Amino acid sequence: MRPSKLKPQDFQRDAEEMARVLIGAVLLVDGVGGRIVETEAYDMSEPASHTYGGPTARNASMFGPPGRAYVYRSYGIHWCLNFVCREEGHGAGVLIRAIEPLQGLAVMCERRGLHDPRLLCSGPGRVGQALAIAHDMNGYRLDQKPFEVHAPDRLHEIAIGPRIGISKAAEVPWRFGLAGSPYLSRRF
Repeated sequence: MRPSKLKPQDFQRDAEEMARVLIGAVLLVDGVGGRIVETEAYDMSEPASHTYGGPTARNASMFGPPGRAYVYRSYGIHWCLNFVCREEGHGAGVLIRAIEPLQGLAVMCERRGLHDPRLLCSGPGRVGQALAIAHDMNGYRLDQKPFEVHAPDRLHEIAIGPRIGISKAAEVPWRFGLAGSPYLSRRF
């Protein structure tokens, strides 16, 4: 039996808190996915966030309502998945950086063109490719198909460190990971 599905009201938290809460949660997209093992928090109050300059056509879904997907293309190549949090209008979210593959392993291997489970979803672009994240999912509710997000089944030891691949506010310790997981995008 799976832990309870998260509902939109469960995402009405600060991005930093939500990023911690999601460690150990299970993310499925059309039944394919696994345990979230790494996240990063972003908030409109800091310059690394896509919402720092206010709402635009590109980042509009990140301003709410909470419990929705914010999908964007990174480096013109990879689709990345964020979970919108806080109250509508604020502009905050959690980037899903890595998952431990649990369901649909063969499908993920085919999509990624490799077979090492540790490399299937160890980075936000890899997560996007393995779960077939596409821009048309931007704004979708996380409690409705194709998404399912289940609460963690227990408390996990969490590693904390600075975010990766950003130049502004890089020192902010808003990267969170499942301590000791071999599925992280990078060690802490």
